[in-house]
Amino acid sequence: MKRILILLVLIHSIQIIGQNNNAENRIIKVDFKKEAGKLNTMFKECIGAGRANEGLRADWQQQLALVKKECDFKYIRFHGLLSDDMAVYREDNKGNPEYNYQYVDVLFDYIVSLKMKPFVELGFMPNALASGKETIFWWKGNVTPPKDYKKWEDLVRNLTQHFKERYGDDEVKTWYFEVWNEPNLSPGFWTGTQADYFKLYDYAARGVKAVNPAYKVGGPATAGAGWVPETIDFCVKNNVPLDFISTHTYGVNQGYLDEFGTSGTVLSPDVNSVNGDVINSRKQITNSAKPNLELHYTEWSSSYTPADPIHDSYHSTAYILQKLKQVGNAANSMSYWVFTDIFEEPGPRFTPFHGGFGLLNTQGIKKPAYFSYYLMNKLGETELQNSDKASWTSKNAKGDVQVLLWDFTNTHPGDKVWNQTYYIQDLPSKEKGKVKVEIDGIQKGKYLLEIYKVGYKVNDAYADYLAMNKPSQLTRQQVNSIKEKNNGAPISTEKITIDAKGTFSREFKINENDVVMLNLIKQ
Repeated sequence: MKRILILLVLIHSIQIIGQNNNAENRIIKVDFKKEAGKLNTMFKECIGAGRANEGLRADWQQQLALVKKECDFKYIRFHGLLSDDMAVYREDNKGNPEYNYQYVDVLFDYIVSLKMKPFVELGFMPNALASGKETIFWWKGNVTPPKDYKKWEDLVRNLTQHFKERYGDDEVKTWYFEVWNEPNLSPGFWTGTQADYFKLYDYAARGVKAVNPAYKVGGPATAGAGWVPETIDFCVKNNVPLDFISTHTYGVNQGYLDEFGTSGTVLSPDVNSVNGDVINSRKQITNSAKPNLELHYTEWSSSYTPADPIHDSYHSTAYILQKLKQVGNAANSMSYWVFTDIFEEPGPRFTPFHGGFGLLNTQGIKKPAYFSYYLMNKLGETELQNSDKASWTSKNAKGDVQVLLWDFTNTHPGDKVWNQTYYIQDLPSKEKGKVKVEIDGIQKGKYLLEIYKVGYKVNDAYADYLAMNKPSQLTRQQVNSIKEKNNGAPISTEKITIDAKGTFSREFKINENDVVMLNLIKQ
């Protein structure tokens, strides 16, 4: 009995120590002169959007211009480029193909005008070319194989040729052509087999390469990091072009497809969710016959459903930063799904906050998640050596220094509670101790110190929405009020002087899931 009591005391002590570790003070100590190399900006290489046709809307385009300006995403990817609402393909009464790119041109012209590039997802199937009638989503994207694979190849080749003629060879060489979306979800995004998808891929890849062998084509764009070795093996054995691997991952344990959020999701307690998939995909590529392939995660997020309130919660800000930090150099791009709640898989949404994927809500209100990318874009081009695992430190050519730090604490209570129940509540954050930032070797002179913060009720638009008692519609005044309060401006600015010692030090309290950025701007 005595031994049992001692054991219980020991276990309790360990638990207390573990809890206290969470509250222990952190020190982030860096040296301005000790560089880690060029900052890896894979986080802003690509951003997702719902479907091509939504990109014809004025509000969608206005929001994309904003995220380009403030977050500087390079590529954009979306579904449904070939679906019937883009009016790309039909056949005459003799079965001859007719092509039309007027809607595609409007969208792509706009993207290029922002100095962005399309990550071209080739899907879904035009009804006139489809072998069946199965569709997905409110907008009825056809998910069946082509009735004629040669006509499918011809469509891809004709479209690619059109891109070449309209935008020039040099521009299109920088694009990516991805074949389909999540073909391993059947039923769902594909009614065929894996072999049917590989055939679809083969014909599409040859269609792209027929225009220019230098154009980049890849796949399989699978859910749950699937089919990576199989895709490489197929392409190697059959001499099929493959320039990159693309796949997807989300931070919840169960399921892959739920546009209505009715099945319920639970944020994974696994500290290696998301990044574990990415690192494993990289290992699969390294161990394959094509070890140097680029790896693009063309969808990722905390949850795979556009009805998950974690997307609206302040918890998502630190979550995004934590996962991107953990991925490191394993991926060439991590495309967050998506930039806007103008997203109609389950149809147009009826409330301003509904757990949508977007960094912005339908009215263009910046959610907490938005500021992950807004603040990362403020980092300098050179990373500083830093042993802290929940921060980035950097500098730029002007001598400015940036420290972006966070606390990610998974407060979700476990499997018995859905995200859909948990993250719609008022969830005050608990104290996590102090963080001390020490920077040595800074150039002597005068600086402006900007401090940015995101957390509970700070740049937390959903908290303001809750305080309004969650109206089903927001007035223009309410929208403007929320936008003004959650605009990402520094919470404080001060003038400081760095003396000949070249040292900067600052200590402050931090709570669960706080995100803080210090920006030292040389005057």
